[in-house]
Amino acid sequence: MIATEKFTFTGKNGQTLDGRLEMPLYTKPRAAALFAHCFTCTKQSHAATRVASALAAKGLAVLRFDFTGLGGSDGDFANAGFATNVEDLTCAARALADRGLPAVLLVGHSLGGAAVLAAAEHVPQARGVATLNAPYDAAHVFEHFGDAIDDIEEDGEGHVTLAGRRFRIARAFLEQGRDQPQGERIANLGLPLMVMHTPQDEVVGIENARLIFEKAKHPKSFVALDSADHLLTEAGSAEYAANMIAAWATPYLADLPKEPREDFAGTVEVSTAGGKFAQWVRTASHEFIADEPVSYGGSDHGPTPYDLLLSALGTCTSMTIQMYAERKKWPLESVRIELEHSRDHHTDCVDCEKDGMPIQVIDRAIELSGDLSEEQRQRLMEIADKCPVHKTLLGELHIHSTLIPA
Repeated sequence: MIATEKFTFTGKNGQTLDGRLEMPLYTKPRAAALFAHCFTCTKQSHAATRVASALAAKGLAVLRFDFTGLGGSDGDFANAGFATNVEDLTCAARALADRGLPAVLLVGHSLGGAAVLAAAEHVPQARGVATLNAPYDAAHVFEHFGDAIDDIEEDGEGHVTLAGRRFRIARAFLEQGRDQPQGERIANLGLPLMVMHTPQDEVVGIENARLIFEKAKHPKSFVALDSADHLLTEAGSAEYAANMIAAWATPYLADLPKEPREDFAGTVEVSTAGGKFAQWVRTASHEFIADEPVSYGGSDHGPTPYDLLLSALGTCTSMTIQMYAERKKWPLESVRIELEHSRDHHTDCVDCEKDGMPIQVIDRAIELSGDLSEEQRQRLMEIADKCPVHKTLLGELHIHSTLIPA
């Protein structure tokens, strides 16, 4: 459950850089992750959107943005390049910090992976770096320029076609990517590193992952993205990568400050979560969202109030049956219960109306598995009606409401 908002910030040379900030719904993120896209991509690439969404669902804010001159960002792409990308990432991290969301995790795809490795030294709050199909050398992308490099060197600029798109490249672009001390940066990274790579990657070969991994110092991890392509467009591959990154990063983010939670006197606390109907439901040790379905104007992000009511009766019924069978040492293997609430019950019911109002009914179908006799089954059905929640619902229940002073 995430929400996406526009996030713009200023680059080193005053250009406006356009991004999207993925935020977890209903909870305040403890920190942020920064995602760097590949050379031929933008913030809207498959990998960028899927990885950002999956990480945000784990509770982190995630910023994906367009590098200078790409997508919605200002600036001249032809004269930008690798060094500019690193500057853009540094500015993005500062903008997140100003928002109160320190960039503790840097994630880069393809050339963006090389960029986050270079930018890490300029992001003091970073706690980990993850790369996806990243090259070891920042100049690796030039291998795909072919003969256009000679034209660029001679004429000062030229055009290259990559992934079906035409790019104007200036000599300054080439100069920014050459002689980058990536090996030294990786060796001195000083942060946990996760290297993820597709073994059959034909754009950035797997040997790049080996070079990065060998140069890095521990703690470091490697995950093969089997069956994925370079751009992670295969169904589920980007989400898998994001889930692996989130699991790997968890220990390094464990001490981040959590949103303070006030103690409450009752057994259950319900509070407005956001949106039209969503509510936080908290107990002493658990919390979750309750909502209404889309057909009722909600977002369907959690069970409905009546779902919870039926769940309370169903779980209590099952627990009570199992406890009784265990005490009797009867061969009950499992219990399955289906429940449905209705206001207009069967036409043949008795006293379908009381005081002019339809009687509300819960239908409860109970399935008992195990080598039980018919007598044991009937007794367990009787026990079902004795579960505490069942008694509460049918008893004389009084609800006392008190207004808490503002």
